[in-house]
Amino acid sequence: MRLMNYMIAFTFMLASCSYLTGPDGVYPSTKYDFIDERVEEDLILPDDFEITLQENHYPIIETAEAIERNIPKPRQIFATSGDSSVQLRRLGELMWIYVETLPSTSWPISKSYWETSRYSIISLDPDIGEIVIDLDDTYFLNMKIEHGIKEASTEIFLNQIDKSNNQIVSNITFIQSELEQIVNYFAENVGMYSGTSLAAQNLNEIKKARIFADQGQTVIELNLSFDRAWSSVSRALASANIVSNDRDRSNGSFLVSYATEKEKRFFSFLNFGQSSSKENISFNDDAKFEVKITEKNKKTYVRAYSKDGKINEAEELISKINESLN
Repeated sequence: MRLMNYMIAFTFMLASCSYLTGPDGVYPSTKYDFIDERVEEDLILPDDFEITLQENHYPIIETAEAIERNIPKPRQIFATSGDSSVQLRRLGELMWIYVETLPSTSWPISKSYWETSRYSIISLDPDIGEIVIDLDDTYFLNMKIEHGIKEASTEIFLNQIDKSNNQIVSNITFIQSELEQIVNYFAENVGMYSGTSLAAQNLNEIKKARIFADQGQTVIELNLSFDRAWSSVSRALASANIVSNDRDRSNGSFLVSYATEKEKRFFSFLNFGQSSSKENISFNDDAKFEVKITEKNKKTYVRAYSKDGKINEAEELISKINESLN
């Protein structure tokens, strides 16, 4: 009985195949249709008709004269949505560019600037952050890229050097003009760079500021001259809205009034929610703290002292100054 069922099933399968692909099926085979094909007569073409066996997909348009174009070298751009501050700063004859980004990111942007400029690059040293540019037969330019005072910041310096004696030439107008062009280039491009140069990673570790403790007191060490340290601390005090009652530059001393966070919350309560233009409060004309800058071995040191012996408040003050240094 089982054998009979298999034979019936097999017969049905054969019949189904014939129904689908047989000569009279739904989908008849076409593999022998070529036998019924006919050969048509050759096409008759006009006598002036030319057949091109090869096609030129990139034709060159001939011109009467050659056109020379100065095409800049391509640069690699890394897209990002961030935005960084770029400033040109000056202290006397000293000028520099301040950028809120790591030196390893500022390096490829600086390199790209000179590669697309009208000048030629003499040498590149990412390990020390130095780019030497051929200015003319008499002078060359030396760019130095350094870590700034603030964390993840860059300072860029530019000097004109005499080729005959390797001495710096004082040309403030020219240097300022060149730095302004670099500032504009950075402002347009720094927001698009999220990459970093592996060759310039060493620059990120050579910082100009560090914190250490000396006999239980926090000290800010700055790898800056006294003039720059004085200027930076002055700017930090103003940025932090710390009231400076008096200052003595010859002794590197600021006499300031400073309200701790607890005191600010108390006075904010007394103002019944009214906003103040300053974050801290000067209690009276007498200075409560002294901020002292000293210089030793080509470095400067910043300390804060409390006239009332309030060590914790003095520590909070030096911390606030450190946050505002740039």
